Amino acid sequence: MGDSGLLYMFARRAFRHPDTHLRQIERPPDFPDDDVVYPSAAPFLLFHLAALGVIWAGVTVQAVLIGVVLYVVRMIAVTGGYHRYFSHRTFKTSRVGQFALAFLCQSSAQRGVIWWAAKHRAHHKYSDTPLDPHSPGLRGFWFAHVGWIFSPNTREPDYDLVPDLTKYPELRWLDRQKYLPAMVLAVGVLLAAGWSALFVGFFASTVFLYHGTFVINSLAHMTGRQRYITGDDSRNSWWLALLTFGEGWHNNHHYYQSSMRQGFRWYEIDVTYYVFKVLALLGLVWDLKEPPESVVAGERRLGQLVIDKAARRIAASVPVEVIVDRARWTWPAHLSRDELTQMARETRERIAEWERLHLPHVPTAAELKAMALEMYRDSPSLDEVVERARIHIVQAVSIRLLDPVHAGAFAT
Repeated sequence: MGDSGLLYMFARRAFRHPDTHLRQIERPPDFPDDDVVYPSAAPFLLFHLAALGVIWAGVTVQAVLIGVVLYVVRMIAVTGGYHRYFSHRTFKTSRVGQFALAFLCQSSAQRGVIWWAAKHRAHHKYSDTPLDPHSPGLRGFWFAHVGWIFSPNTREPDYDLVPDLTKYPELRWLDRQKYLPAMVLAVGVLLAAGWSALFVGFFASTVFLYHGTFVINSLAHMTGRQRYITGDDSRNSWWLALLTFGEGWHNNHHYYQSSMRQGFRWYEIDVTYYVFKVLALLGLVWDLKEPPESVVAGERRLGQLVIDKAARRIAASVPVEVIVDRARWTWPAHLSRDELTQMARETRERIAEWERLHLPHVPTAAELKAMALEMYRDSPSLDEVVERARIHIVQAVSIRLLDPVHAGAFAT
């Protein structure tokens, strides 16, 4: 094996993800493609088509009022039930209350509560990485908004993520009957108020509810501002918060997921939180979790996963290939190939030794911190994020330089 091959093998052992460089979590080889699979989205399409029945049935004031009420009630069920209770367990209720809430959630026709929670927990676990079910930053607005529904990846979620839900047989049963509550509601609306109410009050309001829910998957990762470092694209948007009764404070939520209250500040309107505060006064729910003052102030130290994700995002903004091209001209003046080989044998995993190579144009810690402050608000963990970002950059540059494909760089 030549010297360049030896160096490349050293780099593979020394660095955790040698072939990914600045890439985030990679899809496993058996992960399904995102080809459109229409049968899995048939109910979603049928609801949109059914809403066109208003052309035949007409629009009445009563039907519109029913539609508005059903949108409001079911949006609060989606945000407070599907999301804050079943996905994040941010408050408690009785077993009967849990089933009733699950039934109301599924009247929105957004599949079963266990399926919904499993998909959402996967979103947080892999947020804005290739394993995220709906990341607009990686796959565009339309895929994040509705395209993911057509993907084979949506058919079977990872139920290992929801053992706290699968232990309840009544929830497992209801999850299998994913559209039964919606059908019961539709029949009830038809019998109570007629055809116009069915098409306007139920089907049209359900379609609006779909898209009101999905804008959080798409626009809440594209528009608004980032108050906290979360390592992803989550953002706060006041108008999305109004549309979804509190879900628009999405960056707050990604920063501290266990809080029932997502509008951390008094001026951040969170209607879902207010409704459940009333339910708590009535004794129907209890132990609503709120963010500690240290969290609201942004003083909480970040976990290692978030630090690494944030660092990768900073590192990805650095032109690594430019640094590599310049380093190939600079290295011979500082270190011979034999000296580099010897250093590789001696240092093994000590990343600090790579900085002895005097890689040209690698940003300093101070320069990276200035970049970080343009992307994120200051945090007690910001220095750790910057340090980790510099390591990612040095790793990426070093491995590209040691790749046998570029062995010619060491020829002189």
